[in-house]
This record gives sequence, C-alpha cells and structure tokens, in this order.
Amino acid sequence: MSSTFLGMPATPPRSPYGTGNLRGDRKFPEAAHDELRNEQLRRNLGRATRTIRAKRLDVTGELPDWEALREAGSAIKTDTMNRLPELLEQLERKVTERGGTVHWARDGVEANEIVARLVRATGSSDVIKVKSMATQEIGLNEHLESVGITPYETDLAELIVQLAHDKPSHILVPAIHRNRDEIRQIFLKEIPGVDPGLDNVPAHLAAAARAYLREKFMTTKVAVSGANFGIAETGTLAVVESEGNGRMCLTMPDTLITVMGIEKVLPRHQDLEVFLQLLPRSSTGERMNPYTSMWTGVTPGDGPQDFHLVLLDNGRTAALADRIGREALNCIRCSACLNVCPVYERAGGHAYGSTYPGPIGAVLTPQLAGMHAAKDDPNSSLPYASSLCGACFDACPVKIDIPSLLVELRHQHTEQSGTTAEKLAMKAAASVMKHPKLFTAAQKGAGIGRVIGGRDGKISHLPPPFDGWSESRDTEVPPKQTFRSWLASAEGAATMRAAAGEYEQNRKKYEQDRKKTEEEK
Repeated sequence: MSSTFLGMPATPPRSPYGTGNLRGDRKFPEAAHDELRNEQLRRNLGRATRTIRAKRLDVTGELPDWEALREAGSAIKTDTMNRLPELLEQLERKVTERGGTVHWARDGVEANEIVARLVRATGSSDVIKVKSMATQEIGLNEHLESVGITPYETDLAELIVQLAHDKPSHILVPAIHRNRDEIRQIFLKEIPGVDPGLDNVPAHLAAAARAYLREKFMTTKVAVSGANFGIAETGTLAVVESEGNGRMCLTMPDTLITVMGIEKVLPRHQDLEVFLQLLPRSSTGERMNPYTSMWTGVTPGDGPQDFHLVLLDNGRTAALADRIGREALNCIRCSACLNVCPVYERAGGHAYGSTYPGPIGAVLTPQLAGMHAAKDDPNSSLPYASSLCGACFDACPVKIDIPSLLVELRHQHTEQSGTTAEKLAMKAAASVMKHPKLFTAAQKGAGIGRVIGGRDGKISHLPPPFDGWSESRDTEVPPKQTFRSWLASAEGAATMRAAAGEYEQNRKKYEQDRKKTEEEK
C-alpha cells in the first residue's frame, strides 16, 4: 500500500511588499527623532489626546458594568476568530440572499483591482468615500487615481488629509496633527471657489467643507465605504460615524462598494449590543454614536440598488495563524490605546509609517505585512516603539494584551534576525558565566569602565556594538570592589557573621513566641 505525503501546510501570505500603506520608508527611531522636533505637532497631539482621555474616563466611569462589557467584547471577538471561516461563509451566503454580491480579495492588489473594475462598470469616473482604514491600508485612493477615477473623501478630517496631500496620523482623528490655521490655509488653496475671506473659526471651516461636499453627495453615483462590523447571522453591515457624511454616502448613490477586513465579522446581530456601547465610549468619549448606519443587501426603491462587499485578507490569515499574535485581530479600531500612549503622544502617527499607528499599529502592522520582507525592514522596529507601560492594555475595550504581544513580536524578530551583534554578545556572556575563572577575570576587566565614566559616575557612550544601548540610557560605572572580593575581605566576613548572628536571634525569638502561643491555647 503506497502513501502520499502532502507536505507541511504553507504559511499564509502577508500583505505584498511595496503595496499599500503598511510600511514606512524609515525605521521608527529615525522617523520619531524628526517628529519630536515638531513643536506644533506635539502641542496639537498633547491637547487632543488629553481631551479625549478625560472624556473617555468620564463616560466609562458612569457604567457599573464597564469591565463586564470589556469581558463580553473580548469573549465575542475570541469566539469569532476561533471560527472565522464558517462565519465568513455564512456572511457571504446572507449578503447574497439579500441581493448583494460578495468578492474575496487575497491582498490589497486584488481588492484595488476589484473596486476599480466595479466603478468602471458603472461608467462613473468619480467616487465618494466614507472614512475607511481598510481602503487607506491598501492604498485604494492612489490606485483609483492611477486608472483615472477620482475619489473624494467626505469625512472632514480625511478630507483635510486628502486636500493637503498628507497621510493620516490617528485612527479616529486622521488630521489630529493639524491646527485650525493650517486647515484654513489648506482650504483656501485646495477647495475651488472657497471664500477668500475664510477665517479659522471651526464652524466656518466646517461650513466651507460642507458646501464643497454637498455637490459631490448629490451628483456622484458610486460610493466606497469601509465597515465597522459585518453580521454573519443576517448579512448586515454597519458603519458608525459622527458627521452624517457616512449616512449620505450609504444612501444617496446608486452603487455602494464596501471593503471590509475579514476580522470585522461578528456572529450575531445581538452582539452589536455590546460593541455599540464599547466603541463610542472608547473612541470619542460619547455615550452613543451620533450616526449608526446599518444595511442588509439591497432594498428595492430604497438606497443603493447595486451593493458589493469586498472581503479583504491582506495578511489577516497570517496573523490568525499566529497562536499568540492573533489576539491583535480583536481590535475594533477605537484608538483608545493611542490616546493613552506616551510614545504616540510625543512622536505622532507618521513616525510609525503605517495606516495603523500607536500601540495597536506596532502589533498589527508587523503581522499583516511582516518584519523581514526586505533588508532593514522598517517594520522590524515597530515592536520596540513602546515603553511597555501597560496603559494600552488598561484602555483597550476588548482587553487586548498589547504589551505581551509586543514582547512576543520582539522575540520573533530576534529569532528571525539571524546572527547579530547582540546574539554574539549574549553567547559570549553565557560562555564566560559557565566558567568561574573566566567570570572572575571578566569582573576584574570590567573595572576599566570606571575610566570612561563621567564625573557623575555614569557611562554615557559605549563602544560598538553596545552603542545602541547608550544612545537612549546611561550606564552606572562598575563599583570599585566586586561582590566576590568584598565577600572575601575582612569587612565582608564580619558583615556575614553579624547577619548570621542576627538571624539566629530572630529564629530563637520566633520559636519562643510560638511555644508561648501554643501553651496559652
């Protein structure tokens, strides 16, 4: 009887290198170093994140069952990831039953081609867009423009970023790095027919954007959206937003194309009860989201009559295959972790080089796009873009243990990096510590460190390959006397005898007290 070996299962593919917006041009330390010089950016970020943090604490503190809601959200998402294939198939079946069409995209390249083909089929050369992290991730706007289709962002912050030819720097507030004066200048330069006397009053800036977008809403026949949630039980899609632009995009056009990451599916309609409490409180500090739009397939005579759902993988299956790292797929994109992160608050979102900045970006981006796709891959630095203070874990509404995931990614990076100066140094240290004579000699040799120390007793600059350590921290100079030499000295021997005597006295006193207690009983 012959047997057939089918081989080991292949590792799921990650997002293709060089596509989309999941990789920056520089490593995080280098990019953050430049961003830290931008004082205006730091003021904007500090003011905005402090405000959002305070609002979030107020509205979450009102709920006596907030922690129970977090537990429920975490459990629902974990259950979803454990049976994701069957839920996605159920979602496809329900959407199709209600008159929609489902497309599967292995990566951003396929998703971009699907959307462009669908738009061209309508005969339109323009699309209006709801704020969508997934379409930003795959670089949909850039692809559409390359094939002669003009996308118009309708979310105010996304519009500011688009008109400025900029990139988002925050998951929830993409233009958080811009102040009112900058926005005014952008509008004066980029919006056709804007009042040249436009000032920087927020209401006036919003009115200028509204006048510009109103015509787009009324005349554009195709819309592209993301989705906060997709319900497998009913085939329902949901988008939450705070300006009403999403409602316009989701109801006015003839054709609606939704690009949704496969991790956004939920099993039941009832699960929204949990997430529509968690999401607004964690993201904007509101008790309830101002606009929650839900639609199921196509309804004759009401809303878009041609609906397409593009289910995007783009490295998500690779993340799902990671037994530890898959927890990052539970993220509901609330941005709470960004608003409490001391690193993000100072460096800003652009330093991460990805659509997903902050703590969750430092975890999610390397899993979607990899850390070793090229030599000196910028993504390899992202797991180290954290102080591991744990504030992100405390803030996460679905209890993603981001610090532990960052540590695991650091481990994976070290394992995949091959031979490095750090590994060689650790091997050398291990060899020395195995041999007492070598260890003693090394301790004596370390005394040379006192020569290169400063007057404050610290070493500020170490030679290669240890210079990376001293770039961000000082090292105490070695003591004049090692512990071993002190222990062998008369002073050390006397101290140990005294300690032994004190221990014996305490032991005897304890025994006396114990006997006395037993006699009294």
